[in-house]
Amino acid sequence: MNIGKIISVEYDKFRVKLFHTTKNSTVSLNGQIYYFGNIGSFLKTQNATGDSIICEVVAVLDHSTESKMFSSYNLDSARELVIKPIGTLSKSNEFFMGVGIFPSIYTDVAIVTIDDIKHVLSPSKTISEDKKLDGVHDSIEIGISKNMINYKINLNINKLFNIHTAVLGNSGSGKSNTIAHILQEVYRKEGNHADGAKTVLFDVNGEYYKAFADDLSPNISTKFYKPNIVEKNKTQFFLPYYLMNLDEWLAFLMASERTQKPFWDRVLQECFKFYKIFQGDEVDEIYMNYFQWKIRNILRNIIAKAESDTSKITAAQGVLIKCKDIIEEVGQNEDLIEFLDDVNKHCSISFGDNHGKLSDYLTKLELDEESALETNSKRLKPGDYFDYQFLKTAVDIVLLEEEARGNSRIREFTSTMLSRLDYFLNNPDCDFMRNASSDYKNEEDYLKDCFGIASDDNSNQLIIVDSSEVGTDVLELMTSVVSRMIFDYRKKKQGDDRRKQPVHLILDEAHRYIKKDAEYILKENIFERIAREGRKFSLYLLISSQRPSELSSTVLSQCGNYIIHRIQNEIDMKYIYSVLPYYSDDYTTKIKQSVPGESLIFGNCVPMPLQVKIHKAKPDPNSENCDISKEWFQIEVNKTLENY
Repeated sequence: MNIGKIISVEYDKFRVKLFHTTKNSTVSLNGQIYYFGNIGSFLKTQNATGDSIICEVVAVLDHSTESKMFSSYNLDSARELVIKPIGTLSKSNEFFMGVGIFPSIYTDVAIVTIDDIKHVLSPSKTISEDKKLDGVHDSIEIGISKNMINYKINLNINKLFNIHTAVLGNSGSGKSNTIAHILQEVYRKEGNHADGAKTVLFDVNGEYYKAFADDLSPNISTKFYKPNIVEKNKTQFFLPYYLMNLDEWLAFLMASERTQKPFWDRVLQECFKFYKIFQGDEVDEIYMNYFQWKIRNILRNIIAKAESDTSKITAAQGVLIKCKDIIEEVGQNEDLIEFLDDVNKHCSISFGDNHGKLSDYLTKLELDEESALETNSKRLKPGDYFDYQFLKTAVDIVLLEEEARGNSRIREFTSTMLSRLDYFLNNPDCDFMRNASSDYKNEEDYLKDCFGIASDDNSNQLIIVDSSEVGTDVLELMTSVVSRMIFDYRKKKQGDDRRKQPVHLILDEAHRYIKKDAEYILKENIFERIAREGRKFSLYLLISSQRPSELSSTVLSQCGNYIIHRIQNEIDMKYIYSVLPYYSDDYTTKIKQSVPGESLIFGNCVPMPLQVKIHKAKPDPNSENCDISKEWFQIEVNKTLENY
């Protein structure tokens, strides 16, 4: 049905003069009511090739005093619409964004019907190798269109989940509800099988348990984790410290890349060797020989650097006392104590002269030099277990070694890093790292046990880690290490296996650990790398944030889908505008005027940008606002009625 004609054509908008017979802003076609005169509604016109140009109403005007110059075209109505072209619906009912051939002046403007919208929003079904999907399993219902009143909006599952997605909006705008609803829709679908899905959700605010406490479907199970604190129906989460790589240790300890990285690398190697000495297995003798060789080298360096026998012997005795304290602190070893006592006997001095006794003793000391050098060259392999209680011991040995070489300021240079080490060793926030099981042989073993990844038993398709009670540094480390291990595992996939059993990481409050600057503790944020490369290995991100301006531009710009709820902060809006490839000015107004629960959706998952009222998740996440008046004033209804 035609409602007017175009009277002005510009590159980004058309003016439409309504027919005088178009009295109302609604029409009825085949029993369906269409609203066309309100902002955001859809209209269509045609170009010279017969293709339909789908447009959105962006302004409604009234020119009651205008001349009657349009009367010959039956355009003597005082009402006008300004419409913005969105895309083109071809004669073969294929829709694409943008306009190739523009309409001419005085071209008819018509109602966009339900059939038109179906052609636009429901492209041809996805074809799999063995069958055509029935249309039920290839999409989820996300909500109701604000443009087409009461029209249900479906999102194509493949296009939504086969690329990174961002859910943005102010606090209370509906982000958590959107994520919960999407996951509920997917996992409740009939035919969802256990081997196909794996989603890990980092729940920073502890609000998703309520939404997923009940089983979603017979084939889908959910696992809830929480670090440090034991809660009903939640499993205690552990992250083994010995699975952290060198860069992750450096990041957590806030160590400098150039000067402190070699120091901490040596600490980890020495810690592993100390653990081997005191664990009491068959390799003790090898590592005891290494320890004696290490002490001999430290004492030799002291002798070579010191100018007088008095300073040499004083420094040597200090080292021996410290080593003895170290051994007694970590566990008695009579052979090592005897060795240190024997060395100490040669540290006597008479009238300031040792007469070369210590030097001669160290020279004649019979040690397996070849074995010691071989042990020294051994590297701590990823996943090798070592006892964190030996870290301080290893630090002390490396400090003694550096000081013996003449690096007198080494303790000053490493003071901040060692303070962070104390935080790891003593702070309750890190209990979930320190108390982790030593049974995991490697990262894959850990992923198999905790996340069901790399396992024949692919149970627990949805895994929610409640991190609401850990600090920012620990949160960043925890999410980064787990994500890095999953990424490393997915990278090993070859051929068609890369596309099997995809993993989706949902990052709640992502601005806390995917910052746009270099201030996060990891020098190379793993999420930026996943954003760039994860799609190749079927590892995808879904990031949720109330502060887009604090998010990494790399991660945000790599997203292919955007679900943007209300954002009123001008800085956030400008940042979104700067990093998104197809963001236009009128989106800003739509986003600012959204009410809680409404969002602007654009990207791969929809043929054109859509304003949608998101369905309520059932059950909803625990993210409701506090009812202040109810909490402050508890007035009984009967007493209130008595006042009337």
